[in-house]
Amino acid sequence: MFEGKNVLVAGGAGFVGTNLIKALLERGAQIRAAFHKRPPVINDGRITYTQCDLTDRDDCNRVTRDMDFVFMCAANTSGAAVMEKTPLVHVTPNVIMNALMLEAAYTQKVEKFLWISSNTVYPLTDYPVKEDDVMKGDVYEKYFFVGWMKRFTEIMCEMYARKLKEPMRVVVVRPANIYGEHDDFEWETSHVIPALIRKAVERHNPLEVWGDGNDIKDLIYVGDFVEGMLLAMERIDSFDPINIGSGRPCSIREALAAILKAAGYEDAAVAYNSSKPTMIPKRLIDVTKARELLGFEAKTPLVEGIKRTVQWYRKTTQA
Repeated sequence: MFEGKNVLVAGGAGFVGTNLIKALLERGAQIRAAFHKRPPVINDGRITYTQCDLTDRDDCNRVTRDMDFVFMCAANTSGAAVMEKTPLVHVTPNVIMNALMLEAAYTQKVEKFLWISSNTVYPLTDYPVKEDDVMKGDVYEKYFFVGWMKRFTEIMCEMYARKLKEPMRVVVVRPANIYGEHDDFEWETSHVIPALIRKAVERHNPLEVWGDGNDIKDLIYVGDFVEGMLLAMERIDSFDPINIGSGRPCSIREALAAILKAAGYEDAAVAYNSSKPTMIPKRLIDVTKARELLGFEAKTPLVEGIKRTVQWYRKTTQA
């Protein structure tokens, strides 16, 4: 599907965008990668990098021009601390970027547009959420800002995919918690897995864990997520949001054990701090639809994915 096609990766210097570019290069795509401030990390002559501001309409039109496919990986993201202190940082810039990129892609007659949503769109549940559960309740209170921003953008995607006389094909994926190489390891903006990996590699003593370690998440290795995203782009032709996850619950304590083993720091003194910001206590994700519709199943065990990530991070910080 992608060989010889003009493919835009918006957010091409970010976590998902960087890993996506690697997979698209293997598939023979002609890649344009849009980035803002964070510099690109892949040096390959087959990639045309374009620095731009996706909150600017002219820049959005410029980067989508002559593109066959658009992967919208650009987003303003952060971890629990930022989400608790300044939750509005997730709202305005993301709504503007998403609206302008959808408009630009439609104006430039892009064949297909993929947008990455989030599992924050779902209400708090004790069971694995299915795609149709999205409107069965309000979003989790700590996700109010980001969750409703994501829900609203999904509605915008549906407008372009279903409500126009000449619709654009728009694919929406809802990822589990993604981790892996090229993740954000900065203290202020990182999520829980990269933060714990950095603490383990740096040999923090004690190694502080926010919360009690019993939160349950669905963790998916970035290589698996990218594979699911590409399958969704290939096989979904209508507005039909789909979960991309591992389908396997994992506590923070389990993830930490894998991290400490991979980092060779199994004797770490771990200190759980329940006074620090944490997010949803339990998020289980039903991946039946991805299995049946895409033939997708996450292949990378947590221990292996964590090992690869720790090795990459260690190598990167030592370079």
